Amino acid sequence: MPKQPLTLLQVADKLGVHYMTVYRYVRTGRLPATRVGGIWQVDRADVALVQRPKNRMRRPPANGEKPSRARLEARLVASDEAGAWDVLESALASGMEPEEVVLELVGPALHSIGALWAAGTLSVADEHRASVVAARLISRLGARFARRGHKRGTVILAAAPGELHGMPVAIAANLLRWRGFEVVELGADTPADALAETARAERDLVAVGIACTTASTSKAAARAIIALRQASPDVPVMLGGAAIADAADAKRLGADVFTGGRGDEVVRAVEAIAARNAKPRSRRPRAPVPAPVRPGLD
Repeated sequence: MPKQPLTLLQVADKLGVHYMTVYRYVRTGRLPATRVGGIWQVDRADVALVQRPKNRMRRPPANGEKPSRARLEARLVASDEAGAWDVLESALASGMEPEEVVLELVGPALHSIGALWAAGTLSVADEHRASVVAARLISRLGARFARRGHKRGTVILAAAPGELHGMPVAIAANLLRWRGFEVVELGADTPADALAETARAERDLVAVGIACTTASTSKAAARAIIALRQASPDVPVMLGGAAIADAADAKRLGADVFTGGRGDEVVRAVEAIAARNAKPRSRRPRAPVPAPVRPGLD
């Protein structure tokens, strides 16, 4: 007969530490735990993980994944916002830039959670709870990406009409701000006319990006691109997301650039557009230097 799991108080008694110390172990992913009916439960076998010497506490994951990334994923699945934020704060304190935190921790964790949901390992409710926590974390990280000084131009980012996944837009927006661009972030389910109106009003517009993660919204994305062409015919339109297969698919829907499905791909596309549009710095011609006047021999 399997042994009953332990509560955090029982674990604290076994380890001889304060309850809050055990809670911190759970929040940072050091001690695996499951929340059932609002109460954290710990498998008895896992208690040994925090009793071993630090260098023997955990084996490296078999797939080579960074432990902090695995801890973040565990906290997201557990809907533990405080614990997930602790993982990100620890990463920032260790010297990682905000851009690295998103690309190396948040993005891969969300991709793994999506794969688990697709495989039937996670329920729809689990995936939604994890996504809500991740969205709040990305929002909290937003201020870390703001940079002062001269902006390199404006980029408009939006999800296609009917597209309810706004997180790819938020991630790409933060990464572009880190690179010095001004970003107008319109979020999920952006109407075509609102997108066109925004593009018409913006000055120094580098590009417009549209995210499309579900196949049912690809036709709406195509109509939004038509509206954009009418409002700002010369502005490059980028299209990406899980519903867009490749560059040919993006072109078929009317876009100029395929951005793939990751935020760093959007950044590379914008950087390439900005480089092509950069005007060479003109050099003012130098004034002729008068020839030296030699004194006469009068």
